[in-house]
Amino acid sequence: MFINRIIQFVKFAFMNRYTFSRVTTNLFSDISNELVYGQEKLADLLKTPFSIEAFQQQTIDKKEQYSSEQRSLLVQSIKEQYSNVKLNEPTEKNIDLLSNENTFTVTTGHQLSLFTGPLFFIYKILNTIKLAKELSIKYPDYNYIPVFWMATEDHDFEEVQSVKLFNEDLKWDTEQQGAVGRFDAEELKNLVNKFKELFSNHPESEVISVINQYNGESYSEATFNLVYALFKQYGLIIIDGDHQDLKRSFAPIFEKELKEEFSFKAVSNTNEILEKKGLKRQLNAREINLFYLSNGARTRIIREGDKFFIEGVGEYSLEELLHKTSIEPESFSPNVVLRPLYQESILPNICYTGGGGEIAYWLQLKEVFNEAEVPFPLINVRNSLQVIDGNSLKKLSKLDLNLIDIFKDINDLKKDFVLKNTKSDIDFTSIDNIQDKLASELKGKIIGINPGLEQYAESENAKLNKQLSNIKQKLIKIEKEKYDNSLRQIEQLLEKLFPGGKPQERVINFFSLCSDGNVYSHLEEIYEAIDPFEKDFIVITQ
Repeated sequence: MFINRIIQFVKFAFMNRYTFSRVTTNLFSDISNELVYGQEKLADLLKTPFSIEAFQQQTIDKKEQYSSEQRSLLVQSIKEQYSNVKLNEPTEKNIDLLSNENTFTVTTGHQLSLFTGPLFFIYKILNTIKLAKELSIKYPDYNYIPVFWMATEDHDFEEVQSVKLFNEDLKWDTEQQGAVGRFDAEELKNLVNKFKELFSNHPESEVISVINQYNGESYSEATFNLVYALFKQYGLIIIDGDHQDLKRSFAPIFEKELKEEFSFKAVSNTNEILEKKGLKRQLNAREINLFYLSNGARTRIIREGDKFFIEGVGEYSLEELLHKTSIEPESFSPNVVLRPLYQESILPNICYTGGGGEIAYWLQLKEVFNEAEVPFPLINVRNSLQVIDGNSLKKLSKLDLNLIDIFKDINDLKKDFVLKNTKSDIDFTSIDNIQDKLASELKGKIIGINPGLEQYAESENAKLNKQLSNIKQKLIKIEKEKYDNSLRQIEQLLEKLFPGGKPQERVINFFSLCSDGNVYSHLEEIYEAIDPFEKDFIVITQ
């Protein structure tokens, strides 16, 4: 049963914070809502439903499975990845804490989105940071560290190559191909300059200082530097999984996949459970869920009989390909089925945080983890938020609209607005009552004369209903024309809050909230509003 509460209100120092049932907003899919409000119903697809109480046993289970050798390798590789960074105290402290056997991680991850991409990129990281903090308070015998896993090996560049900042569309056009993290970042410089032009009124501001960190030899390095600049005060640990030593530790899984096609079989078994529950598949497993990285390409490994074929690279026997996993593990890349397993085998991780759609595909992976003997993590749907600026709030007030109204269908909202504000009597309640009575009496009269005319009676009543409906719509349309200006304002307001009819968090960029040139105060505002154990949709008004 979903939560019935529609709205709650809390006042913070920076803003007002409201929560609405996610179901009420009509912004989320059924499976997303189920993952938030009803994980218990999905228990056979999870290790344990998400709750703060579940973390104690999850931590114990991970501690028993995660070896000191794994921990040592992780800390060493993290220190290598931070070798060119001047560490601040919170980050250095958390890296050192990872050597402690009582330290565990909570993790989120994402593709390398341009200038951090849509707002939810920021939300999922802050959600993870807040979760780590609350767990450290709840369970003081353990340390919990927030981690951001950069999906540097993803090759779907089209998904991340553009971003909307204010009313400008910034796009990185490049001929580079393959794993996005390996792209040469030299081409970013022109885009960074265009970005800074949008903040020319604040040349010495935080936003310019932060965006100047968006550089490096590779796109992976540039993204690493930008994310570090944004979140270093929270001690966030950033990890690039495209690392030779980390891949080498995962080589036994590469071998198992090539020998047994175990992940395909595991997902196929889980899909049967999904179908019985009436749930749709979020991902389709392949027989071999690995790519091969080489020369600006990320290419599928395909089995053909007793041979393995990699387009543009060559054909191999099983023995030859297994040999390659041992001498060049960095050339192998897990796809969407195996990437979560790779992440969880590398980290002392106990929970993964992501969006509803992203988390949904984890429902197909529990058996994959079981086959690899790696604990399946708790999965947490991140908070979703809507930021309403002061001007938009004033417009809502001027139009005499409530916050709940912004989630209505625009046509319904316009109709309700006209009915609420019109001075003409266009309430059709009494007419509807008369119409219902007339229809009933007319049908009874016709059938009383000839019972065989029932279908005719219903047809004629339908015609009368349609005529009356046309009259209603005509009168409402005439009345609406009196409110053209207000209705245009409603359209403009909803377009601003839901660009292109989409949730704000999936369209606009975080830096759009930083028009004053400040960055960290706006991050803190969102951080304060986030509650990783909040199930409802959050609206903050400035």
